[in-house]
Amino acid sequence: MDFDLTETQAAFRQLAAQFVNDEIIPHVREWDRREEVDRAIVPRLGELGFLGLTIAESYGGTPADMLDYALVTEELGRGDSSVRGIVSVSLGLVAKTIASHGTEAQKQRWLPELTSGNALGCFGLTEPETGSDAGSLRTRARRDGGDWVLTGQKMFITNGTWADLALVFARTSDEGGRGITAFLVPTDSPGFTANPIHGKLGLRGQATAELVLDGVRVPDEARLGEVGRGLGIALGALTKGRVSVAAGAVGVAQGALDAAVRYAGERHQFGKPIASHQLVQELLADAAVEVEAARLLTWRAAAMLDRGAPTRTVATAASMAKYHASETAVRVANNALQVFGGYGYIDEYPVGKYLRDARVLTLYEGTSQVQKLIIGRALTGIDALSGS
Repeated sequence: MDFDLTETQAAFRQLAAQFVNDEIIPHVREWDRREEVDRAIVPRLGELGFLGLTIAESYGGTPADMLDYALVTEELGRGDSSVRGIVSVSLGLVAKTIASHGTEAQKQRWLPELTSGNALGCFGLTEPETGSDAGSLRTRARRDGGDWVLTGQKMFITNGTWADLALVFARTSDEGGRGITAFLVPTDSPGFTANPIHGKLGLRGQATAELVLDGVRVPDEARLGEVGRGLGIALGALTKGRVSVAAGAVGVAQGALDAAVRYAGERHQFGKPIASHQLVQELLADAAVEVEAARLLTWRAAAMLDRGAPTRTVATAASMAKYHASETAVRVANNALQVFGGYGYIDEYPVGKYLRDARVLTLYEGTSQVQKLIIGRALTGIDALSGS
């Protein structure tokens, strides 16, 4: 086993780190306070190739593997999870899904726009009454001649108010999970509305929305994949997406740790830097070990995807990485705040935001409890949800 990065991987990591240091970190507090990232960041992400990682060059993509992608999303997470979310959703959940399941016409239509940053995508799966149980979603798509008419509601949709394209999952029959189909829906379609969600605990700069589809009509050419195969498409996208979320969580944890180490060297109490106190060093040491463990689990899952490991094996590895990394981000950010003391509680310092942003990582793209069920199923062969 070789844990060294290739020259290409190191270059991607360095490019992302420099971008974060120069163009994200100086603006993070401002974006957080006004609850909106500067939209000019989107074309910059496209220019740097970050919105096209792993997508074929013929569609405007950037030659890269899953580990390259994880390295970039880790750095973006270190800078601002709101920016990382733009990439993880538009590229990781939407563009990659089109690349895997789309027709040639769909790829030609959407991938160059998404990889360049001229368009953004959002992933319309979660609903007000449907979170972890995606197979019970209620949004309907009924056939009307050569078209489909979509009616329903989606909730907590990242990029929702900025997106030009929504990958929407809708019920086309009452056959449970087998009755769900995926559709590529332009957000300027009549009947499509995106309502912003404000007042979030974290990810304040991220454009999060409620989507309302009121008789939205799309042609059959907008259907992604076969009728009734939508849930499988969604779950496959989420498996890969969990590696991206895990990498972003490692970035959050690393950013919080870096901030705590710097502050511990600067802050003096009892006549010496607090970094010289044993209990402070214990907090930092525990955090450093957890960050490295989370990083290695994430790299392992990414490497397994790159070498084409079996689907179930990859799903388990991705769940392990996402579970451990997201919970690590919460613990590390919380301990970093403890190092800062009262100053950590105000946004003049970065650790409060790291903690707020870390908390949601244990919830979306599968809660920590869902990840445990996936891991438990792999260990026992028993699906705890179905009992079989």
